Amino acid sequence: MTKRHVSLPPGGEEGIHAFIEEVDRRLSGEEDTCDVVEDVLVDLFGDREAYERWQSGGEVTPAERVRLQGYDPCNVTLESEYYAEVETMDDGEFERTKYLQWLWRQFDATPMADNVEFALRFRRMLADHLFAEVGDNCRFFKGITVTYGHNIAVGDNVVVHDDVHLDDRGMLTIGDRVSISDDAHVYSHDHDSNDQTAVDNYHTIIEDDVRITYDSMVRAGVRMGENSVLAAKSIAGKDVPAHHIAAGTPAKSIAVKDGWEPVAEDLADANVDRRAERRIDYELPENLDVFDEFQRERRPPGDS
Repeated sequence: MTKRHVSLPPGGEEGIHAFIEEVDRRLSGEEDTCDVVEDVLVDLFGDREAYERWQSGGEVTPAERVRLQGYDPCNVTLESEYYAEVETMDDGEFERTKYLQWLWRQFDATPMADNVEFALRFRRMLADHLFAEVGDNCRFFKGITVTYGHNIAVGDNVVVHDDVHLDDRGMLTIGDRVSISDDAHVYSHDHDSNDQTAVDNYHTIIEDDVRITYDSMVRAGVRMGENSVLAAKSIAGKDVPAHHIAAGTPAKSIAVKDGWEPVAEDLADANVDRRAERRIDYELPENLDVFDEFQRERRPPGDS
């Protein structure tokens, strides 16, 4: 069953169009992104009066001050900010995408995020500024999180549903007409099984017309071949060939989609791990100030 078109009343449409156009114009202009994000969030949360009182030296409670300061993305930290490779990013790339991430996440915490027609268009506009590439007619639903944002390329007519995590610590390429269902996770980095602090980054590829279904996971470096399906609650740790259906934990190709047998790889040749081909090497500065959050010294027997 296909979906139907839904439209807003003229008054609602006019207000939404004006707001999105204004934010887009400001993000595209010469203004500091941090300042734009702060200004937009103050108004979205209806806190202009308290904010102006605080800015003019008026009295605010400690809780109010924390809230008002939190609209400024320069006053917040994200988990990805702790990743060591952030030190190697040039031209303030992380700072810019961090600010845009904060706007995306905080917008999703407002009541307006449940106004689907408005929210889809607002997130699509933000994606133009946040992602490396984003195609036409994409739909991004509520609760989507990314690692950085600037290592994600998205094709046309892509749908990403609620509470999906798109990890671009490495690189993530999503083709045209891809559907990613609620609670799915797509990764581009992995941890060593012995040394949890050792991280490998990969290029994860989701080709055209792929369906990643409910609560499933694509591991770093996996290629989901065109027109393939990852079944609900499955974990793809190896490439899924074009037109195949993969299921299970770990996922294996269990069938070829009906009618696609003449052009699909044989099931006997599937389930091959080719992730090493997509590993992304990186170097860290020698003077990097690091910390080990685990403080572990466990080593295999005989490992000096």
